[in-house]
Amino acid sequence: MTEPSWREDNAIDLLENGEEFFPAVFDDIRAARHEVIIETFIWYEDAIGRGLREVLIGAAARGVKVDITVDGHGSALLGKDFIQPLTDAGGRVHVFGPMAPKLGKHPNLLHRLHRKIVVIDGRIAHIGGINFSDAHMRYYGPESKQDYAVRMQGPVVEDIRHFCYQAIGESAEPRWRRLGDVLRRVPSEWLNPRASAQALFITRDNTRHRHDIEAMYLKALRGAQRDVVIMNSYFYPSYRFLRAMRQAVQRGVRLRLILQGNPDKQYVKFASRTLYDYLIGIGVEVWEYVERPSHAKVAVVDDHWATVGSSNLDPFSLALNLEANLVVRDRALNRALRASLERVLAQHSRPVTRAEVAHRHRLWHLWRTMSFHLLRYLPKLVRLIPVKSIRVATIERAQEDLGPGDRKIGHAERQLNRLP
Repeated sequence: MTEPSWREDNAIDLLENGEEFFPAVFDDIRAARHEVIIETFIWYEDAIGRGLREVLIGAAARGVKVDITVDGHGSALLGKDFIQPLTDAGGRVHVFGPMAPKLGKHPNLLHRLHRKIVVIDGRIAHIGGINFSDAHMRYYGPESKQDYAVRMQGPVVEDIRHFCYQAIGESAEPRWRRLGDVLRRVPSEWLNPRASAQALFITRDNTRHRHDIEAMYLKALRGAQRDVVIMNSYFYPSYRFLRAMRQAVQRGVRLRLILQGNPDKQYVKFASRTLYDYLIGIGVEVWEYVERPSHAKVAVVDDHWATVGSSNLDPFSLALNLEANLVVRDRALNRALRASLERVLAQHSRPVTRAEVAHRHRLWHLWRTMSFHLLRYLPKLVRLIPVKSIRVATIERAQEDLGPGDRKIGHAERQLNRLP
């Protein structure tokens, strides 16, 4: 993989929740002329999942090259009847970790493809935390999720495109064969003076880029001067992250942290709450988002820095999963994301007070310390567990590797392979 670098002159728009994200993605796919590349953790057989399949089939039928990569655990419920119309139309479906369960459990459960990326014609890209499922739509009900993504145009799109091809073991062909493709290489300020955002596409993996996303967060915290707002669904960071937060507050930075108050998984709330007394003690303002579950992984720093992506601030995202974030230096995006977060704080969140955590028993503090260090070293312990090398395979190749007796690429749900 090439080393990440900042790209100038991008146009980036914030998309909030499925109501904004899915129409934008589907419209871009309908307009695709050459290629559509998607990576996602979850693709379900529901209204949104079927909508994605239909626009992909339409694109493939027009001669557009379609590649979609799903995680073998997160998308384990996909079935043969659902996938086959897309592959029949010429689309390719790839699976990360196509492994049969062992003793009813997926061997790579803790090593997951958690990225959410869409690239259209090497010209438009989407990145964020939103999966392809109804759970990101309001009509899903009280369990629908609050989340964010961004849509971008500009030089950073080519970085994302090359990365996605490398992830499936292929080389990206040059995209400037025709006049229209050449014009897309012209500096964007010539065509659109308002496209001025600096963008950095960063990923984490389990080889060369283990700490890239955390490092960008730490750099932003250490450079913050006035105000930081972080909204993160699963928050249990490293000690160095907590230290950077403490140092920022000591410099006079106002630091607000928005966590789940109505979580989709109860252990998430319990884990985060073990840190409340420490966070409040060092001067961090802790808020709980209580309207519905939060799936957000975003942050703003001062008036120009922002990040949107798939990475939580917990041991799984920071040390085990494959993740992708976009870091942006742009006042307009910062303003838009900050406005949304301020609305979330004012209308749908409650502050955690010092009185709530002031009188905890000594055993609680002992438990907090033990659990913190256990989770802190969990990734290192997990790496000691021998697992088969994790890779990406096309869905047909995954079937061959699993053999005729076990047509699964997910874990115990037993549905996805019913393969073509």
